[in-house]
Amino acid sequence: MRVFIVGTGNMAGGIATRALAGGHTVRLVGTDPAKAATLADALARRTPGADVAPAVPDAVGSADVVVLAVPFDAAREVVTEYGDRLSGKTVVDISNPVDFSTFDSLTVPADSSGAQQLAEAAAPGTHLVKAFNTTFAGALVAGEVGGLPLDVFIAGDNAAARDQVAELVSSGGLNPVVVGGLRHARELEGMQLLHMALQTRPGGHGWMSAIKIVAP
Repeated sequence: MRVFIVGTGNMAGGIATRALAGGHTVRLVGTDPAKAATLADALARRTPGADVAPAVPDAVGSADVVVLAVPFDAAREVVTEYGDRLSGKTVVDISNPVDFSTFDSLTVPADSSGAQQLAEAAAPGTHLVKAFNTTFAGALVAGEVGGLPLDVFIAGDNAAARDQVAELVSSGGLNPVVVGGLRHARELEGMQLLHMALQTRPGGHGWMSAIKIVAP
């Protein structure tokens, strides 16, 4: 797949690492082209032979999957700015609309989610999928926590788009967990709100823990 990642921070690097491990092509775009180039160079050194490079927004037209590896407010700006260029594409929202000053609440109404709001703001035909919002960047780079592959929870209304993201996840050595329609993004965001809060208290996990479903 041709994976287009909007963002140049730690999560962009973590998701790109998994995509490259799966043999996919990665293109990076950010507000600072120099940061995109620096991240691309670092990823190429980490994964010899990887097809990774910085890009410009117009290159999104060649993407199979677009990952919004930016905070919620920035993701809303991106889907508005990109507009019709996202129509027909699988767009992955990794954000969590969290009150970062307290880590005690989401910033969206109780009957909605950040992902649903992005879907409403996106151009018609955009296939919005929630994924990677419950994973931390360091664990993504490692691909596992405690010897177990990361679970990546996936929610979306378009089955083909969900399957595409599941393939991206599994090819990178992670475990896809498809939870159903986009309405379940609210639960995923709430789950990660609690997960984040646990990192910051005394004895926390240092942003290297993971949420995993364990069954016999």
